[in-house]
Amino acid sequence: MNGLSARCLRKPAQRNQLSAQRVTSWALIALILFGWMPRAQADAMPVRYVQGSFHGFLELRSEGGNVVASGDSLQFVRGDRITAETIFRFKDGSVDDETTVYTQHRTFHLISDRHVQKGPSFPHPMDVLIDAASGNVTVRSTDKDGKEEVKTDHMTLPADLANGLIPVVVQNMQAAQQGTTVEMVVMAPKPRVVKLEISNLGEENCSVVDVATKATHYEIKIVLGGAIGLIAPLVGKAPPNIQVWVIRGKAPTFAREQGPLYAEGPMMTIQLASPVWPAAAKAGN
Repeated sequence: MNGLSARCLRKPAQRNQLSAQRVTSWALIALILFGWMPRAQADAMPVRYVQGSFHGFLELRSEGGNVVASGDSLQFVRGDRITAETIFRFKDGSVDDETTVYTQHRTFHLISDRHVQKGPSFPHPMDVLIDAASGNVTVRSTDKDGKEEVKTDHMTLPADLANGLIPVVVQNMQAAQQGTTVEMVVMAPKPRVVKLEISNLGEENCSVVDVATKATHYEIKIVLGGAIGLIAPLVGKAPPNIQVWVIRGKAPTFAREQGPLYAEGPMMTIQLASPVWPAAAKAGN
């Protein structure tokens, strides 16, 4: 996952451990379709596995199994700050690019998160920057006449804000931990903070190069509070849950995620990819 981040929603809209730590943020934010949700106490994001530098590779597949985009997930450390970027380049020219800066002193702490989606694969292009230190959330958009508009909202943001950090949080959960709750800024359509519940659904069988192993399956639910939480399922507007699989061990690693990239978008699968070499030339050629 580039991995879960702030998505701009329009109403009537992370060696391989490694490679997908921020992907999930994309799918999550894109699913919040409603304008109000009550605030709730979220959990701290403890550091159990220290993050480092890497360059990993991802692929994005459609519901039919076709590869629609290739991805690079990069992370580097400078001083006490970690910068992680995941960028997907689509076959139709579209781009989904997210850059997250954070620290890891006992708990993970977001510094900033910028998420850009543009091109024909995205009905509603977005460019959202969250500056956690100042509390400013800046949205850049283009009006129908092609003129750029920039709007900044100042917010009181929680210290455990998880934009771009959801996969990191999941990988750092204890093996027997049944769940956790985090907070995130979303655009629906104005910026606001909402709650996400991450649940451990248990282990599932899988294999790596024909070697059997197990992956822990997590489900991420967007909690719609109040009357809207009761009405949404009845009118078919309840956002689907996001599915994430992590292979645990001495160094837990993201394995796969399923969910849409934007509000009311099709279900997509994000998973690790490996470089492929052309067949060796025949001797004598």
